[in-house]
Amino acid sequence: MTNLNADLAAPRPRSGRRVLPRWSPKLAIGVGIIVVIGLWGLAGPVLVGDPDAIRDIGLTAPSGSHLLGTTQTGQDVLAQLAYATRGSLSIGVLVGIMATLLSALFGIVGSYVGGLVDEAFSLLSNLMLVIPGLPLVIVISAFVPASARGSWTIAVVLAITGWAGSARVLRAQTLSLRNRDYIQAARVAGEKRWRVIGVELLPNLLPLLASQFVFTVIGAILSETGLSFLGLGAANSATLGTMLNYAQNGFALQRGAWWWFVPPGLIIALFGCGLALVNFSIDEIINPRLRDIPRRERGNRRREPRPAERLDDGAVLDDGAVLDNGAVLTVRHLSVTYRTENPVHAVRDVSLVLRRGEILGLVGESGCGKTTLAYAINRLHRPPAEVTSGSITLHDRDGDDLDVLAFDRDELRAFRWDRLSMVFQGAMNALNPVLTIRAQLDDVLTTHRPAMSRGERHERCAEALRLVGVDPRRLKAYPHELSGGMRQRVMIAMALLLEPQVVLLDEPTTALDVVVQRGILRELLRLRTALGFAVLFITHDLPLMLEVSDRIAVMRDGRIVEEATAEQIAAEPRHPYTRHLLDSFPSLLGERGAFIRAGEDERGEAARPPAAAPDGGIAAEEVR
Repeated sequence: MTNLNADLAAPRPRSGRRVLPRWSPKLAIGVGIIVVIGLWGLAGPVLVGDPDAIRDIGLTAPSGSHLLGTTQTGQDVLAQLAYATRGSLSIGVLVGIMATLLSALFGIVGSYVGGLVDEAFSLLSNLMLVIPGLPLVIVISAFVPASARGSWTIAVVLAITGWAGSARVLRAQTLSLRNRDYIQAARVAGEKRWRVIGVELLPNLLPLLASQFVFTVIGAILSETGLSFLGLGAANSATLGTMLNYAQNGFALQRGAWWWFVPPGLIIALFGCGLALVNFSIDEIINPRLRDIPRRERGNRRREPRPAERLDDGAVLDDGAVLDNGAVLTVRHLSVTYRTENPVHAVRDVSLVLRRGEILGLVGESGCGKTTLAYAINRLHRPPAEVTSGSITLHDRDGDDLDVLAFDRDELRAFRWDRLSMVFQGAMNALNPVLTIRAQLDDVLTTHRPAMSRGERHERCAEALRLVGVDPRRLKAYPHELSGGMRQRVMIAMALLLEPQVVLLDEPTTALDVVVQRGILRELLRLRTALGFAVLFITHDLPLMLEVSDRIAVMRDGRIVEEATAEQIAAEPRHPYTRHLLDSFPSLLGERGAFIRAGEDERGEAARPPAAAPDGGIAAEEVR
């Protein structure tokens, strides 16, 4: 089994590493291409001769004296390529900076300020999007005298016509962010608008801005090349587009002078490729959550399938547990670690057995690893989370034992919802607001039961709603037309739609009043009896688990500290932590339990944790 303490002894990386991107092959190749071409554009003109020098050796092939040959009038192609690369890169960067600033002004500032400012900015953006971009650029360039069409003029024209699309994307994202809680908190704290935009909003929009800058640079170089090829480019500047224009006018293609038109085209293609590769890595460079993922853990490594041991009645596990009924799900020595700078061992050596038709309650305080365990069982973790040891085995109805950790993508797709389903925490908001209930239930059947006809799918959806006590006429409703309790029932109906063998319930009654909560739990118990599925019920509410569960597992700091029947947990809890969890809930007589945090009591005096609980348990300070 993997030693989870090995990571704790590993040396901590230097703090300076946090701000640096994690190199990947595509990022390294992209940066390498950009650096080489950029250095050629900066230093190349210093190393080559005069690009305008005319010689009497027209259209000569590459040779020792002219590495890329000469043009029709004897000008050195290598010298022209150096100056043209500098000109095109200058225009691309200028356009990228100006267009990004304009899109940020109209997209971010306008949408955050709102009101008439946002309406005016949005109207202008829409007008710019309606007008075709390339014809507008051609018209504007054609009206500028040839003598005045320099690099700056072309850059301004391209920036004016290229910012609107990015502004619309930034506006939509800003409208989504401006109502987030941390933005509202900044407003309540009295922060000025410019600071909210610069400190709270802008860091979240950096990936979009960086991506738009990269694509604007690529688009500007290509647009300038097209204009120059048509004779509408920078007349008094050397660019890759003007090189292609001169090559076309000199009939380079017809004369087979490939050295005249291939190099500038290759520079454009390679530079665009390099920027695209960097753009693919922008999220990894800017997003700290992605940057902290170790490269070796980022791959989706396939675990080799292994035969799983069948657990029948009376089987004894290596931890001493004895099965008195057929097991449907077995978790053995499972450990899950979040591979961050300081590794977090969220689940530590957990072993559980879920029997057919039973409800196993998993309780514990927030952050103890309950949801992490459920996600591991359902194979929903993404890096930096990693299952470092253990096994998860589903004992299928047909007699097969399935190693869940060995499933590939297609096997996982068939496994989820069909054999094992999950109702997520906060499931009331998990429904798509723009699709009807029928469409969302029907999508599950279309994916997993493709042979079913449309009428059969409709009848199955209606039947699923009846099971959870919802009128089938609600199939035509949208989620916003349902109450919180009804939306929760719909999510449970979706989880039971394919009659899975195991259902994971992660706080399924969160934010519901006690009456609705009671009704949903009553339906779950009835459906469990009718359909025979097993339930892993995750909650903080230990008294609730005592009422509805067959067995209860108490979790603390990623470990199962106690597992017993509900009656045993209520009557004789063995572990001190379990006793303090029970004491933390006040009784109907108003008595306070021993699970008290240090602080002020009712008399305003400092509350001191007792040295030992009256029942022989541990002190409250030890529980913390």
